[in-house]
Amino acid sequence: MHSKFKISLHCFVLCLLFWPLSTSAKMVSINQEDVNIRSGPSTKYRVKWQVGKGFPLKVIGRSGKWYKIRDFEKDVGWVYAPLTSRKAHLVVNKPVINVRSGPGTNYRTVSQAKYGVVLQTEKRVKGWVKVRHESGVSGWVSRKLLWGW
Repeated sequence: MHSKFKISLHCFVLCLLFWPLSTSAKMVSINQEDVNIRSGPSTKYRVKWQVGKGFPLKVIGRSGKWYKIRDFEKDVGWVYAPLTSRKAHLVVNKPVINVRSGPGTNYRTVSQAKYGVVLQTEKRVKGWVKVRHESGVSGWVSRKLLWGW
């Protein structure tokens, strides 16, 4: 009986140690224009691509002040953490989407957004998100047409 307890306790402790790693994925967005995404966690690594203000990224790892990230196209790279924020943004991941005056397909289309356009998240209602583009255009989009948070 004593050895079963030790094994159970050992398994429990291991689960506690590794649980934060599995749930540590969080979303961030870029907080300024033209931020470099690099191949490794330092400015010594090559630039893989650049992203603009608001671009959402999923954090999948960390090394010091650098986040290992994945974007909506599943590309992986590294970004300097101080260049990010927790302000919610989304990116269009369909060729063209309608931005509507309310949260449903029965509302009129006020604008359209193309693949890769970044939108700031303002409000969420039952599968719909109220978004705002940097141009000032705002409206509602079906959540399933967007990536981010």
